[in-house]
Amino acid sequence: MSPVAGPTLAVAAGALADPLRHAVEALAAAASRADGAAALSEDALLRLRSTSLATHLLLRDGEALLGYAQLAPTEAGAPAQGELLVDPAARGHGLGRLLLDRVVEVAGPDGARLWSHGDTPGAAALAAAGGWARVRELWRMERPLAGVEDLEVPPLPTGVAVRSFVPGADDAAWVAVNAAAFATHAEQGRWTVADLRLRLREPWFDPALLLLAEDLSGAAPRLAGSCWMKLAPAAPGGASVGELYVLGISPADAGRGLGRALLVRGLQALLPRAGAAGGRLPVELYVDGDNLPATRLYERLGFARVAVDVQYRSPQR
Repeated sequence: MSPVAGPTLAVAAGALADPLRHAVEALAAAASRADGAAALSEDALLRLRSTSLATHLLLRDGEALLGYAQLAPTEAGAPAQGELLVDPAARGHGLGRLLLDRVVEVAGPDGARLWSHGDTPGAAALAAAGGWARVRELWRMERPLAGVEDLEVPPLPTGVAVRSFVPGADDAAWVAVNAAAFATHAEQGRWTVADLRLRLREPWFDPALLLLAEDLSGAAPRLAGSCWMKLAPAAPGGASVGELYVLGISPADAGRGLGRALLVRGLQALLPRAGAAGGRLPVELYVDGDNLPATRLYERLGFARVAVDVQYRSPQR
């Protein structure tokens, strides 16, 4: 490809109009195929059509979308969280650096953190050239669904029962426990009821795969934790993949063995939903690489690390 002449960079906020959203989705699909890893996270894709405060940076040459970056605000004084990608056919012409420098300008004095899905050499080189520092690793771990029926089902703590999520009735309680369980997590702990309901409307959502642990020992039932499993196509026309979507335990219930008890039950609930393909279905999860209690739990249940996503922080200003 010849060098791109006169690319323009526009900034937009909130939900994107359908034609522009589709262009970003197509660009992300092309980058995913080229890099062997999802170019945009599910959160980023959902923000394309939500009325969130996300900022979109759109790099174009005429009508062609050549690059895209997204920034989502976090708490006051903290770096914005985001992602960036460039059309594989337009790489090598400085477009990534152009986008990266604009991200720094838009983020302002609090700076930004950007994800590189798959820890690609190109992203590492771009980050190094721009002075961005590697600050976080997110592991993707995987195990086959086959064999989960043989896992020993741990007993539940006294007074605790497990049931399926009821949309509408359990929304607020689930969000409250999720916020408490992930209070120090930059993305997961900030979910609102609106964020939850975006996902409840997704075609993959199955309430039978969102298990709630309720403590019934008090005057009223109290949500102690949840295990949310997901079964969805990996890509349009691709094979299905299972996922541990969210496993969260209330801090008041930590140390009771609920995490393992819920996860084994969640894995086994996924098996009948997988049908005849269950024996070949992989189950994946994402976990911070420095979360040793979680990674050890997953390893004991047969999960192994298969890929790493890396987050970079912008230079201090």
